[in-house]
Amino acid sequence: MSIRHVLVVDDEPDICELLEITLSRMGIEATTTERLNAARELLAQQDFDLCLTDMRLPDGDGLDLVRHIQGQRPDLPVAVITAHGSVDTAVQALKLGAFDFVSKPVDLQQLRELIDTALRMEPAPDLPGALNAGTVPDAETTRIDSPLLGQAPPMQTLRATIQKLARSQAPVFIRGESGSGKELVAREIHRLGPRSDRPFVPVNCGAIPGELMESEFFGHRKGAFTGATQDHTGLFQAASGGTLFLDEVADLPLPMQVKLLRAIQERAIKPVGGTREIPVDVRLLSATHHDLERAVAEGRFRQDLYYRLNVIELKVPALRERREDIPVLAQCVLARISDQWGTEPLELAPDALEVLARHPFPGNVRELENILERAATLSEGPTIHADSIDLPRSAHGEPLPSAEAPGFVPPPPRREIPTATADDVALDQRLAEQERQAIATALQQTGGNRTAAARLLGLSFRQLRYRLKKLGIE
Repeated sequence: MSIRHVLVVDDEPDICELLEITLSRMGIEATTTERLNAARELLAQQDFDLCLTDMRLPDGDGLDLVRHIQGQRPDLPVAVITAHGSVDTAVQALKLGAFDFVSKPVDLQQLRELIDTALRMEPAPDLPGALNAGTVPDAETTRIDSPLLGQAPPMQTLRATIQKLARSQAPVFIRGESGSGKELVAREIHRLGPRSDRPFVPVNCGAIPGELMESEFFGHRKGAFTGATQDHTGLFQAASGGTLFLDEVADLPLPMQVKLLRAIQERAIKPVGGTREIPVDVRLLSATHHDLERAVAEGRFRQDLYYRLNVIELKVPALRERREDIPVLAQCVLARISDQWGTEPLELAPDALEVLARHPFPGNVRELENILERAATLSEGPTIHADSIDLPRSAHGEPLPSAEAPGFVPPPPRREIPTATADDVALDQRLAEQERQAIATALQQTGGNRTAAARLLGLSFRQLRYRLKKLGIE
C-alpha cells in the first residue's frame, strides 16, 4: 500500500510541527505551507489524500481554500482547523463542502480519528459544487445498488445528493413525511461513507421517557441514581466511530436539547454521575416529520440546536411526488412478502395497479407496504386484483380523494386518539385467543401440515400464514 500524503496549510510553526509529528507517527507523509497561494500551487502540482488547513492565513482564509478544492479537486477531503468556540465558522466550512473540522487547542485523539476517517473514504465520482449549492450531479453517477428504489426525478436527485453527503462529516437534517423512508436514507448516507464499517445507531427520540433520556444518550455510572446497579453505556458511546441517527428529534424536551447541544459543540459527553467528560466521535444525522422551523418559532425547539443539526438539509420526496415508482416499489414489497410467507411469487393485475396509482398515499411507502400485505392476505391466487385492494377510508366511509383531484391537499399526519374502551380491548383479546386456539387445533389435527390446516379452517394458505404471523404462532 502506498504511503498517504497530507497537505498542511498553517502559518503557526507550533501547529505545523504538531501536525507533522502526529502524521509521521501514523505513517503518513506531510507537506506544509503557510500561504493560500502556495497551497493552490501544490494542489496543482501533485496529488494529496487529505488537506488540513487553518482558517486564518496571511493571504486569505481557509474558506477560500475549501471553495478552491471543491471546484478543482472535489475528490480531496479537506478539514479545517478553527479557533475554539468558532462554531459559526466551522458550520460555514461544512456547508461549503469541508469534510470535518477540529478546534484549537487541537485534541490529538480527535485529530487522529478525523485523519483515519478521511483516509478511509473511497474515490468519489465527479461531484462538483458546495453541499448547499442546490445543484446535484447527473443521475447517471448514482450507484445502481442503492436500496432506495425508483427512477422518478426526485429519487435520482436524492440518490445523487446522498453520494455527495456521504463524503462529508457535516450533520444532516433529513426532512420528510411519516413513512417516506427517512431512516433508510440515513442508513444509505452511513453505508456510502467512510464510517460504514462502524456502528449505525438509530434512536427514536419520542420513544424514550423523559426521566431516562439523559442516561440513554450519555450513559450513567453505578450508583448515579436509584436502580443504577452498574455502569451503563449511552447511545453516543455505542455509536463511537460510526453514525448516530436521531429520529423524531422534534420530540426532545427542552432540557435535553440543551445537553445535546453541548455534546455536539464539545464533541464530548458526561455520563450521569460521572466526574469528567468523555470525547466522542460520531457522525450525527437527524430527522422528523414535524415542521421544525415552526417549533423554533413557537419556542418548542432551540434555535441554536436547530442550526447545529441543520447544517445540510435533505428532503425525502413523498410517494405521491414520485408516483411512477409505485410499480417497482410494489413489486419489491410483494417479493418480500412471498419470501417471508414462503408462498409462490405474487404479482399485481393491471386493475390493481391502476387503483394504487390513483391513491394519494398520505402514509407514503409504509402505507403501500400495509396495503399490499392486506391485499396478499385477501387474494386467493398469486395475482392480486383490484377487489383485493382495501384502501383507507375517510371518516364518512368514503375512499380518500385522489391526489390528482382538483384542490387536493395532503391530509396532515394522523393523531392517535385513544378511543378504545377496556371492554373493547378485552373483546379483542378474547377473539384473538379463540382464533389462536382454532388454528392450534387445526394444526394438531393435521400433524402440523399448514396446507391441510388452512383447508380445514376454510382459509387460503396465504391467509393462514398471515394469521400465524399476526398472532405470533411459530
